Amino acid sequence: MTQTGSMAMAMARQATRLVLDAFLPPQCLACAAPVERPGQLCARCWGGLRLIGAPQCARCGAPFELDTPNGTLCGVCLQSPPAYDRARAAFGYEGVGRSLVLGFKMADRTYCVPAFATWLERAGAELIADADLLVSVPLHRWRLFARRFNQSALMAHALARRTGKRWSPSALVRQRATPSQASLPAAERRRNVKGAFAVPARVRPQIAGRRMLLIDDVLTTGSTANACTEALLKAGAKAVDVLTLARRDRHSE
Repeated sequence: MTQTGSMAMAMARQATRLVLDAFLPPQCLACAAPVERPGQLCARCWGGLRLIGAPQCARCGAPFELDTPNGTLCGVCLQSPPAYDRARAAFGYEGVGRSLVLGFKMADRTYCVPAFATWLERAGAELIADADLLVSVPLHRWRLFARRFNQSALMAHALARRTGKRWSPSALVRQRATPSQASLPAAERRRNVKGAFAVPARVRPQIAGRRMLLIDDVLTTGSTANACTEALLKAGAKAVDVLTLARRDRHSE
């Protein structure tokens, strides 16, 4: 395409954006206040979002309050290492972060997915670079029927498009319906999802010998992430990392 043609397309896109904004002004993803561009948070909500980054546990990604050397593990991972290799999350599951996740899952705010994919890419850059294949935590068919979409699959698909990584939507299946994890203590969460996930035989050649990146919405105790990881490793995966939109503060569990 010529430079003139590229400039014409850019101008056309800008004009379209101005027309759309005139009829449908961009709103904050969390509180619906006016913002400059779609997919943004207003200044107040952005200030209330706790982004997660270094320093953090090299294994589970839990944030540290003080600077620590690279490779430092938290006490929980030292005492009971998770099945996955590494986990990272974009932001904390409280306040604005919790509102974003619940609005996405429970209020059908799927228009947030492009912004979420951007935050996931920032938080999980190292994991994404190392990944051979993206997979998402599956819903049981009855839960999927009730909700109409799998939030983890939408994010994995968007992240795959942003990064050029392959995504396998059928790599994992949930073999049985399980009660919601939200109100369960850690021990019951582990029992609830034990053996709940599997890799179909037809998909195993895609998994064998590859490093997987598991996408989910929230990391709490890690029970779901561990159960999915165990299923992927059993199917021949070389290793599994985990990337979530949010993670819950352990002190709130």
